[in-house]
Amino acid sequence: MNDMRVLERDVDANATKIAARGVQVYYGDTHAIKDVNVDIQDKTVTAFIGPSGCGKSTFLRCLNRMNDTIDVCRVQGDIHIDGEDIYDKRVDPVQLRAKVGMVFQKPNPFPKSIYDNVAYGPKIHGLAKNKADLDDIVERALRRGAIWDEVKDRLQAPGTGLSGGQQQRLCIARAVATEPEVLLMDEPCSALDPIATAQVEELIDELRQNYSVVIVTHSMQQAARVSQKTAFFHLGNLVEYGETGTIFTNPEDPRTESYITGRIG
Repeated sequence: MNDMRVLERDVDANATKIAARGVQVYYGDTHAIKDVNVDIQDKTVTAFIGPSGCGKSTFLRCLNRMNDTIDVCRVQGDIHIDGEDIYDKRVDPVQLRAKVGMVFQKPNPFPKSIYDNVAYGPKIHGLAKNKADLDDIVERALRRGAIWDEVKDRLQAPGTGLSGGQQQRLCIARAVATEPEVLLMDEPCSALDPIATAQVEELIDELRQNYSVVIVTHSMQQAARVSQKTAFFHLGNLVEYGETGTIFTNPEDPRTESYITGRIG
């Protein structure tokens, strides 16, 4: 009986956060994503891997409706976060993006101070009652972004004056400042040097204690290092999805094996 309770707790800890069913994406006449079904777990890092142009970033952008900003893009199918249909007409995409934070390939701090970069989201979403509240939110986010100690004495300096790795950690702090539940990362280390990459990877590992993290990466080594689950995309199809260790050592689909061993890509 005790074993059963432990099992239930474990399942709960990694409950499904995002459920996608029959997702299709079209850019004009181009069928970019074909019938993707996937359950993404909470408090887990999920990596999307695959060759360039295989649809991994396009699918990632479905999860916070960033594709809505592209006129010729059409999304079909169902995506639920915590059981809520995020494409329901009543869902405000701006509110959704507060709940589903995003970090892009190139660090893109606003042309504002370090403080204002982080305070911007909480301000527009009304998360702070007063300046002291906002100060707390900014400090907490910068600590979560593992950059507080480096910037605490120069919060009024421009965010654009930081190094590339610091800028990316500032962007992660900015993304977590609105207390999201999901954090999407689109090749967050591709513009960074190895030392900055290692710092961001370490941070990703810490963030999964509080968030469901989904990362698109072109580096299989990175996927193996930071993720617990991996999804392999090829030509718009989700070919295989499972435990990262299994995907890399014992994949079921020959296309996955070909990609992992460097024969396609």
